[in-house]
Amino acid sequence: MTTEEFAGFIDHTLLKPDVTEEEVRIFLRDAKAHPFASVCIPPCYVNLAAGLVKDSPVKVGTVAGFPLGYQDGFSKKQEATMALENGAYEIDMVINISALKSGNLSLVNDEISGVVSILKGKTLKVIIETCYLSNEEKLAACDAIISSGANFVKTSTGFGPAGATAEDVALLHERASGRIGVKASGGIGSADDALKMIAAGASRIGCSSGIEIVEEFKRMGNQ
Repeated sequence: MTTEEFAGFIDHTLLKPDVTEEEVRIFLRDAKAHPFASVCIPPCYVNLAAGLVKDSPVKVGTVAGFPLGYQDGFSKKQEATMALENGAYEIDMVINISALKSGNLSLVNDEISGVVSILKGKTLKVIIETCYLSNEEKLAACDAIISSGANFVKTSTGFGPAGATAEDVALLHERASGRIGVKASGGIGSADDALKMIAAGASRIGCSSGIEIVEEFKRMGNQ
């Protein structure tokens, strides 16, 4: 794998609660120098980001229902609508974890389908927060995401008590069977971590240290 191919797996992410506008500007400037799959930033900076990267291949992504997923489906759809209107190409939406664990899969399906209905060719990644779920619930969530027409199942927000594991990625990858992608996120802080997730079946990696991870990958002797 070349360094460019490796970087193409990464959603370079800046979602800390105390981020400043200046930090976002620097983050986007630096991200433009690397062929990441996307950048993922807070919704309030999507319009700014779209303007700053418009002459580059960088795709702007943001979040909806973040980080707990408690918002109702209408609210998540409105968040996604605003983000897309402001220039986002990708949405990472947190599933209604409470509804899933309550067995209310129709609500889970409806809220995902609602956001899918306004995407117009853009990408939806659905965060299931695996650290709160049994394996049975993880698979049920994956099935709901597939049937609702979203593009990715994503392991974690990075705000829960645990992040991605290679075991969870492999479980979701097997269930997805090529119908949707698997995004590993949360706790991925090195090139070795990222490579383990890719080997387990991840087609996207969410991390806040994307540039450092790509540079580490280069130091491992990759071109």
